Amino acid sequence: GLNVAADPLFTCSYTGVNGGMVICVADDPGMHSSQNEQDSRHHAIASKIPMLEPSDSREAYEFAKKAFELSEEFDTPVIIKMCTRVAHSQRIVVPETIPYEKNIAKYVMMPGNAIRRHPVVEERTRKLIEYGNHCDFNRVEMADTKLGIITSSTCYQYAKEVFGEQASILKIGLVNPLPDQ
Repeated sequence: GLNVAADPLFTCSYTGVNGGMVICVADDPGMHSSQNEQDSRHHAIASKIPMLEPSDSREAYEFAKKAFELSEEFDTPVIIKMCTRVAHSQRIVVPETIPYEKNIAKYVMMPGNAIRRHPVVEERTRKLIEYGNHCDFNRVEMADTKLGIITSSTCYQYAKEVFGEQASILKIGLVNPLPDQ
């Protein structure tokens, strides 16, 4: 799981990235097919890295392309969290390369540099929250207003299957940071 890469994950949140960086994880929060429970949402929150959760393979493909755009726009890695059902499907994605630019103050995480990068991370988080309030990853599907469901990932598919038009749904695709509106 992502836990084995936690140290560099937290560091690259501070350094930012010199091009699109997308980290794909296939979690198993209910231990349906793993020997232990993995849930990378905790890592995204703690490291202040945005996380997208696609609900099917089509959305995973679209989210991957948009994740690179988000990464470049906000100078941050982006995590795509999939579960077993989504991870067992596949598509080919060929990323473009961007040349490395030497910037010691940004990419070398000595304490003095890290202290100066902390406000950058906090400001980026504020901007991502605002972005999440209006982005296509998060959407409301209005139907019957007697029941409202807030969901993400494959649970969205299950809710649609069970309730159809009997419930309004708030589908969260950008699960971290959560929109505040």
